This record gives sequence, structure tokens and C-alpha cells, in this order.
Amino acid sequence: MRLARMWRAAGLAVIGLAAAGLATPASAQTLDKVALGTNWVAEAEHGGFYQAVADGTYRSYGLDVTIVPGGPNVNNRILLPVGKLDFYMSANTLQSFDAVEQKIPTIVVAACFQKEPQVLLAHPGQGIEQFADLKQLTLYVSKEGMASYYQWLKADFGFKDQQVKPYTFNAQPFLTDVRSAMQGYVTSEPFAIEKQGRFKPKIFLLADQGFNSYSTLIETRLDLVENKPDLVQRFVDASIIGWYNYLYGNNAPGNALIKQHNPEMADELLAYSVAKMKEYGIVDSGDSLQLGIGAMTDARMISFFDKMVRVGVTKPNVDFRKSYTLRFVNRKVGLELRPKK
Repeated sequence: MRLARMWRAAGLAVIGLAAAGLATPASAQTLDKVALGTNWVAEAEHGGFYQAVADGTYRSYGLDVTIVPGGPNVNNRILLPVGKLDFYMSANTLQSFDAVEQKIPTIVVAACFQKEPQVLLAHPGQGIEQFADLKQLTLYVSKEGMASYYQWLKADFGFKDQQVKPYTFNAQPFLTDVRSAMQGYVTSEPFAIEKQGRFKPKIFLLADQGFNSYSTLIETRLDLVENKPDLVQRFVDASIIGWYNYLYGNNAPGNALIKQHNPEMADELLAYSVAKMKEYGIVDSGDSLQLGIGAMTDARMISFFDKMVRVGVTKPNVDFRKSYTLRFVNRKVGLELRPKK
């Protein structure tokens, strides 16, 4: 199980996932071959993409999609601008800003997660009831976290560098120190703590405190947007349908493929992750409720950029508007698949 995920490092493993075709919303055509790179091994947090392969949604949109999994020794993101991948599942809006700063010719075309799943976990029974109470504790934070969201925690909540110890992707220091908190993802680390520590941790989702980055972004190359916009649109639309089906429909096909290509993945964790994505509105909340999964807005991007500039994470001269386009989202694709309340 992974214990943190922000940025990943070097290598390549390719897995092609075949699927049976379904009735097509588009006319019959030769399938366009497309490669999608993820930022970690197969898991529920990638479920919409796996679902769209497994249930034939991509094929119904004229796409033959190969998923290229990430992992601890894999950096799929570097394969996107050189043409080895057509799309990449980016973890965080900050990566998009960085691409602009580094003049990398990529662009975000959809945001599958409305909320960054990053959390801080604390022990129960320690008087930690409000987010501000975490300032009383030792915090286990990764170096990537220190360079990003922790700068915001310091500026807006008064957290201190002195209270931080390095997070080494090992839950044991947190488990043995009841006066500590640990970073993680709401979809996985609380599950691990429940299994290892035999208690339910207190969960504080950073997105609900104002860290309003998008997450699980679909990133592609500028040349694809310029030269093959129809292909980009079909991939975005089919991915959105995949996410609706994974969250609200029969996700057994997607889970079967996830388990096939990640044999360590357990049914119990898959179910837990899906439940937490729904409970916390990770995929479907806010703007997506009206505009559809994948939604992005200029106002949200401006807000997050200004916040990151203010706390010193992003340089003020970065032209963040070049990091994304709204051309392919906010079309209400798949809204009819959400269960009626």
C-alpha cells in the first residue's frame, strides 16, 4: 500500500488493457490508439480510467486505450512531452504550474478530482477535535509536503517547522506516538492505520480547510490539443463516463482490471477507497454537481494560484492560465448517470 503520493520517480512499465466494445455514441470507426500514464500502481483512485477500459466505454468513443501504470520507480510524467504517452494522470495543480514555469509543452484538460485527497491523521482521545488542534502535535510530513501544502499551513494556520519530523512512508512512528499526526490520502492511509493500529484515526482533509487544488488531472500535450482536439474531447468525455460508472454503477469490471494489474490490491481496500471518495466528495462535489465530473473553473484556478503565490510556493510571474484549458470540460457529460436523490 502506498503511504503518500505527490511526485513519483523514474522507469517504465507498460500494461495494455483490452476490453469488449459496447454500443457506440459515435459512428463506427477505426480505433485511435491512445496511451494514458498514471502516477501510481493500479488502485481505486484510478478507477474511472480502468472502468472505461474494462466496460468498453473508451472503445465506444473510438479509442483503443493502453494504461501505463506508475509506481515507486516510475516517472510517467516525463514521457508525456516526448510523445511516449498521450495523456497523463497528474497528481496536483502545482505540477501544472511547474510545467508552465519550465516551458514544458503540456496542458491540463480536465480535473477528475474536485478535492485533493491529502489529509492529516491524528490519534483519537487526544483532544484533537478541530483542525487548529493539530498545532499541538508532532507532524510527520514528507519533503514534498513541506515544499507545498505545509507552506500554506504555516502561513494561514500558524503551523511551525519545529513541529515537523520527516515522513518516510512508514506509519510506525505515528502509531507509537499518540501526540503526533501523519500525512496521507483519505482513500488509503486511514484504512492502513485501522488495520495496523486497530483504531480509527481522526481525519482532517486539507481541501475542506481551504487547500483548493484540483487533483487527478488529465494532462496532455499542446500539440494534441491543437492538432487533434476531437481525440482529446473523446478521451475526456469517455473518462468522465468511466468515473460516473465506477462511482455509481457496477464497478466490478474496473476493479477486476485493477486487481489483475496490481495483485496486492484487496477487495476491502477498493471498497473503502470508493466509499471515502463518495463520503468526502473527492470526485463529485462543488462545480461538478452542475457541470459534470472533470469540471474546472477560472475562478478556482485563480484562487489556488494566488494562494500559492502568497505563501511562496509558486512564483508570481508564472503565467498559470497557460497551464489549463476549459475547452473540453463543463459540458455536463454523464450527469444523467448520477443517482437521483
